[in-house]
Amino acid sequence: MGKPGLARTALTAVAIGVPAVSVIALPAAASAAPLAASAAPLAASQPMRVVQHPPKAAPHRQQTLNQELASYVKRLEGVPYVYGGTSPHGFDCSGLTQYVYRHFGRGIPRTANGQFTAFRAVRRADARPGDLIFFHVSSNPGSYVYHVGVYEGGSDMVVASTGAGRVIWESFTWAGDTVTFGTITH
Repeated sequence: MGKPGLARTALTAVAIGVPAVSVIALPAAASAAPLAASAAPLAASQPMRVVQHPPKAAPHRQQTLNQELASYVKRLEGVPYVYGGTSPHGFDCSGLTQYVYRHFGRGIPRTANGQFTAFRAVRRADARPGDLIFFHVSSNPGSYVYHVGVYEGGSDMVVASTGAGRVIWESFTWAGDTVTFGTITH
């Protein structure tokens, strides 16, 4: 292909838009002046150079496991509450938390109290979204745990709720001082 054919090909590529790269055809002796709207200045006697620029990739930010846990459980909102449920067909509270952690390769016990004993206690100030929040029968932090949810930050959690009959996002402030937080990630 001769130089005029190359110039036409480059201009055609620019006109129709090449998705993988942006193509700019410039005369080899291009001045700082803007290119004219017509292709007439691109005479066959002027050598052409084609400048290709790869598309810019968006910066990739790696999420922490906690962020992935907190994000993933939100996708399960609306799944029905089923006593003893451990799948997207229906969850109970500890079945939901076990399912979410298992999705990311972390096996945890099946019951709320079992999960409490397997997790390391952290202060509320140190809890991160994706950690678990445990509900005790009393304000004694060593007392039996009857309920569990995935902490989302602030006073919020995602939980399989018997009252709502489904997995929901809700505040845990109703529990007062009977909650503790636990982690296996930090």
